Amino acid sequence: MASQKQQPAKSRSKLDQLREREQRAEEGGGAARVTKQHAAGKMTARERVQFLLDEGSFQEFDKLVEHRSQDFGMEKEIYPGDGVVTGHGLIDGRKVFVFAQDFTVFGGSLSETHAEKICKVMDLAMKVGAPIIGLNDSGGARIQEGVVSLGGYADIFLRNTLASGVVPQISCIMGPCAGGAVYSPAITDFNIMVKDTSYMFITGPEVIKTVTHEDVTKEELGGAATHNRKSGVAHFSADSDEHALRMVRELLSFVPSNNTDDAPRVVPADSPDRIEPKLNSIVPEASNQPYDIREVIDLIVDDGYFFEVHREYAMNIVVGFARLDGKPVGIVANQPAYLAGVLDIDSSLKGARFVRFCDCFNIPIVTFEDVPGFLPGISQEHGGIIKHGAKLLYAYAEATVPKVTVITRKAYGGAYCVMGSKHIRTDINFAWPSAEIAVMGPEGAVDILYRRELAEASDKASARRARVTELEDKFASPYVAAERGFIDEVIEPAQTRPKLIRALALLENKRDTNPPKKHGNIPL
Repeated sequence: MASQKQQPAKSRSKLDQLREREQRAEEGGGAARVTKQHAAGKMTARERVQFLLDEGSFQEFDKLVEHRSQDFGMEKEIYPGDGVVTGHGLIDGRKVFVFAQDFTVFGGSLSETHAEKICKVMDLAMKVGAPIIGLNDSGGARIQEGVVSLGGYADIFLRNTLASGVVPQISCIMGPCAGGAVYSPAITDFNIMVKDTSYMFITGPEVIKTVTHEDVTKEELGGAATHNRKSGVAHFSADSDEHALRMVRELLSFVPSNNTDDAPRVVPADSPDRIEPKLNSIVPEASNQPYDIREVIDLIVDDGYFFEVHREYAMNIVVGFARLDGKPVGIVANQPAYLAGVLDIDSSLKGARFVRFCDCFNIPIVTFEDVPGFLPGISQEHGGIIKHGAKLLYAYAEATVPKVTVITRKAYGGAYCVMGSKHIRTDINFAWPSAEIAVMGPEGAVDILYRRELAEASDKASARRARVTELEDKFASPYVAAERGFIDEVIEPAQTRPKLIRALALLENKRDTNPPKKHGNIPL
């Protein structure tokens, strides 16, 4: 004990030097800038990391890294860590890698060394198979460093691309994210933005005003509401930094650490044999009456808990995560309560992106189908609904994870084919007795098939009604498809939960492959 107390003076000074350097790194840009960060309603980079990770689990890398710039007086402004906190830790006991940009140091701007720190944790994440979480709060490339800062961005973009489909990548936008900085979050799997304090855009309002003479605020141009509702760039909108970080933890509870793992399972409190009689009457008798597909989902999944993704964007399709008998599943569902659940450009993109994520990470896909078709219109056709709708088709057809579809009501035309039909390798297809599977609705079909007959009929209304009823009985039901084997089973809606759980248990060890190739050419 005595020898430990009486350390040589030289040894003590080295320890003091280490502690001083570490303290300087932990102070970021200094007390005044930290106060300003807090006044803006934002946590500091270190506070964010500590809040995100399990208590005491963070292990930091490159805490003492300094920039190498010698121009514009930069050699006189040195901050250990150089504006980004990087390292690894645990979330619910699972290994993750994280980087958090520090706006108190050079506005979080990206330098050569700042980028090197980020690339180091991304490389390690790939080697050990752990998720990457980026907490973005940066003014962009460090102008004083010129092309080396731009090169740093490109180094990060390459790693984002290589990591895609290998380990989950989550971005939290917790301040500015502009110019080239936006492309890294755009490549990652999920973007979470904080209301009022975060924004993303390629060019800012000042440049837009100069070039196009349009007046727009930062919030209108690239705030959380804009990217969650209009562009679809962001998947979640958080009320605060803390809320955003809790979302990250919740999201990771549904996804595996890498593409060779299974998603984490929990011990379910909800019985796998639960029958839900409310489902027997949830679909209205009239096929043109809306209902909320979320109510269907909530009645079926474990504990009625559905973690929705992209909730505010393309609301005619619903996507998100839930559990069935404790096992995570990805859910894709048409939403009859919004635009009748029709597929359009935005909903096709939203659905395709989510299906591909689930397929990357071994998460089974459960589809609830009630779709009247693709949205008609000049703007849709000129906007490329053909190629965008094909993306959703491509994603479903390419996916090799377990796929189960439940047709609750309408399944018309090409949209029937797209939404997880038997013909594109869906493993098990159920239909409720209320299902209507046909090329088009009976009303439209009668107008085409019996146009001449109706024109010559003395009582046109009566003749038309008779033909509509005939087509409803013949085609607008699940039984013709069931006779062909395109539907595996017509089920009582109340039995949907146990039927899905048994189907997924059957498919748990499913193996399916695509033809050998470098990669397909999805219709971008």
